[in-house]
Order: sequence, then C-alpha cells, then structure tokens
Amino acid sequence: MTETTPVDTVDSAPTEAPAAEAPAAKPAKKEDSFAVFLIKLVLIVVIFRSFIFSPFNIPSESMLPRLQNGDYLLAAKWPYGFSKYSMPFSAPVIPGRILAQQPKPGDIAIFKAPPSNDVDYIKRVIGLPGDQIQMIGGQLHINGKAVPKQRVADFEIAVSPNTHCYLPQFEVRKPGGAAVCSYPQYRETLPNGVSYNVLDLFQTPHDDTPVFVVPEDHLFLMGDNRDNSLDSRFPAVANEGIGIVPQENLVGRATVMMFSTDGSANWFLPWTWFTAARWNRIGGTF
Repeated sequence: MTETTPVDTVDSAPTEAPAAEAPAAKPAKKEDSFAVFLIKLVLIVVIFRSFIFSPFNIPSESMLPRLQNGDYLLAAKWPYGFSKYSMPFSAPVIPGRILAQQPKPGDIAIFKAPPSNDVDYIKRVIGLPGDQIQMIGGQLHINGKAVPKQRVADFEIAVSPNTHCYLPQFEVRKPGGAAVCSYPQYRETLPNGVSYNVLDLFQTPHDDTPVFVVPEDHLFLMGDNRDNSLDSRFPAVANEGIGIVPQENLVGRATVMMFSTDGSANWFLPWTWFTAARWNRIGGTF
C-alpha cells in the first residue's frame, strides 16, 4: 500500500493588504491665553463705556431733590452723539462731534465742565442755542416768559453720612426722633411740558441775573438745588461755575438709577451694606 504524503493546504482567501496609516490628527487648538482674554475683555468694556452706557456717581447735593449724594446711575452715551469727551479719559480719537443730536430741555445731562474740561458734572438742560435765559426774583424766565413755578410740599431727606443740612435752620426732628433736612420745594414746568421739582431755599444774589443768550452749539445748564449749584449762571472759572457749556463737552444722558446709599455702610460690618442702601431709589428712570 502506497503511503501518501499529506499535502499542505493553502488558504485560498485573498490576503488582506495592510491598512493604510491614518493621517495624524491635528493637534487640538489651544485655548487663548489669559493675556488675550484680558485684552478682549478690556476692549468690550471700552466699547460699552464709550458708545452704550457708562456708570456715574453723584458726589454733591446740587441736583436735589431728583439726585442725592450717594446715587449711582447709568448714563446713555448715544443720545447726544460722540466726541472725545464721551470717550474714557477724553481720549482724542474723535474729531469734533459726530452723530450729534440736540438735547431736549429738561434732560439731565452729564458733561465735562469748563474751564478744565476734565471733571464730570451733572445738571439739567434749561436753554438751547438761541434761547434767552434769565432769573428774576428766583423765577426762571425763558425767552422773556416766566416758567411756571408752583409751591409743593417740602422735600425731606434723612440726615446721614452722605447728607448734611445746608444750614442748621433746615434740620428738623421727626416724631420718632430721626433728623431730616426739610427744604422748600417747587414744581417747575418748561415750555415743552417737562416738569420737575426744584429747591429754592431763600433769596440769593443769583436769584436775579442778566439775560444770558445761548450761543450756537452751546447749552445753558442749571442744578435743581437752585441756591446750592454752581451752574451756567456763574462764569466758567475753576470752582466758581461752568458758564454756558459747549455741546461738544456732552458725555451722556442720565437714564436709570443703579444703586443708592446713604453712606453709612462699613466694610467690616456686612449687614450695613444692606441697611445703608436706599432701596426705594433703585431702578428709577429719568
């Protein structure tokens, strides 16, 4: 019997070619560095503060009763157009004034005060270019006509670290013992129908003025606290007045009250952060 030699069997299935090497994955994009993030954040803040809204605080009582020392508000930057004075630090990036719009009588405007043009002031717009403004016996006159001025209830504001009575005669004690400043208050109505309250404490030399004629591209501005405001009735001299203000100096228009404090908060006593807040003033619009 013949022995058969076993034959090696060959797998007939085709041999698979080695898989092609996959292209190397692109390295994941690195996140922006912290420095780049800070630059972007600064740019966003600068654009927001330059062209949209900017915060301002009230450091005096010249705009009582509407604005109180310790108020923090937002000013809209676009209503009056833009100039270098509406830019942070008055950066000279805008020649003249662009997208200019005329303020309305009664607006509460923030502006750079002459003569230095480097300090923010806030006053009410009273006279526009061509208007004739005069005070006679404590009553405002515009273009020869007396602006209606009606006596209303006295304005009262609590004595606090941010509020001291102008003179001792205006400080009174309430039945509970709290001290308040009580001031004579009047309702004034401009020819365009805008009404607001003003304080008129007593007769002063600046209750009677000559006629001021507002030049082109300028504004006549006054504080609502008529006997405690260095405004357009006074010449543009440092710490003495602002004169008639160029519209180029406009920064923005008061829009909404963000916060208000009577100044009694203590950083080391957290509960005073809440008791010092004037909650009823927050959120008010102008």
